[in-house]
Amino acid sequence: MAHHKSAKKRILQTAVKTERNRYYRTRIKNITRAVLEAIAAADKTAAAEAFKVANQQIHSMVSKGFIKKPTASRKISRLHKMVNAIEAA
Repeated sequence: MAHHKSAKKRILQTAVKTERNRYYRTRIKNITRAVLEAIAAADKTAAAEAFKVANQQIHSMVSKGFIKKPTASRKISRLHKMVNAIEAA
């Protein structure tokens, strides 16, 4: 266990950040999964709606500094490609 006040504070801060990061990582996975499930079901409208939500949520995570802009762009681009492929088929 930490003996210095600053070390105790760092332990608490790390715990808070770990919990926050776990929440956002899980949120990204769930958002992405919703889009992929709609794509797998070949439901154009559901996929488009899920993609719209995913786009907004992932970009909000960029503004909060959780993920970097290129990472978000890559994720959104890949999802968008899949949704467009469904609409073309």
